Amino acid sequence: MGHEQNQGAALLQMLPLLWLLPHSWAIPEAPTSVWPDDLQNHTFQHTVYCQDGSPSVGLSESYDEDQLFFFNFSENTRVPRLPEFADWAQEQRDAPAILFDKVFCQMMIRELEPIFDGKIPVSRGFPIAEVFTLKPLEFGKPNTLVCFVSNLFPPMLTVNWQHHSVPVEGVGPTFVSAVDGLSFQAFSYLNVTPEPSDIFSCIVTHEIDRYTAIAYWVPQNALPSDLLENVLCGVAFGLGVLGIIVGVVLIIYFRKPCSGSISSGRARYSDACVHVSGLFCGTVGGHI
Repeated sequence: MGHEQNQGAALLQMLPLLWLLPHSWAIPEAPTSVWPDDLQNHTFQHTVYCQDGSPSVGLSESYDEDQLFFFNFSENTRVPRLPEFADWAQEQRDAPAILFDKVFCQMMIRELEPIFDGKIPVSRGFPIAEVFTLKPLEFGKPNTLVCFVSNLFPPMLTVNWQHHSVPVEGVGPTFVSAVDGLSFQAFSYLNVTPEPSDIFSCIVTHEIDRYTAIAYWVPQNALPSDLLENVLCGVAFGLGVLGIIVGVVLIIYFRKPCSGSISSGRARYSDACVHVSGLFCGTVGGHI
């Protein structure tokens, strides 16, 4: 009962802030359309978050849980996660509403933090990191390493890359996006030209508890691009020659006339001719 009363008191203290909610949705909603039954519905998710850590405020926008953009509040611009989204990132008509959401979120943090301090879990498990290539691996050809961080809450993290235990400079921004269940995920990208001796590591530090997750990447099951091309050409040429030889042998074999009689006491079989090419032979095996 005491716990329920504490929750009720906390909600009552939140009531003075509710007058701001209609202003945070300043952009008019599009009219609801009626979709035919054979069309699939999709979800566009616009998530603003703020916290007493780094980053202090963030905005992610995703389509069916695939992140499209995050918002750079220092420059008030959208940043596309992939180059293909660059044209859409130029849209800035909703910038005033985004800035209002930022102020509103920070105000909520200031008001609610003293109320819920010690009553809400600060962290939810440890982040998990894994590294993979964006394109199929070929040595000597440009590629991109992707460090994917899951089970992230709250989204306070730093991502660093190392090559043979040496820090890598010039790493791009880390893209943080919200997923269902009040959790987050993050992506960090590193442009590389892989070589057989490479060892890369993605080091993820969860700032809330200083937990560090490290994911390593080493080349596996890859061939140098020139060797891969030579092997494929050799296999194709070998299959072609083998096909020609088999074709010639079959033509010679099936153009031989089937014997009409065989010495007494021996069996006459022409099943192979019947099964494979009935045009050449029309008899079946038997004894004379």
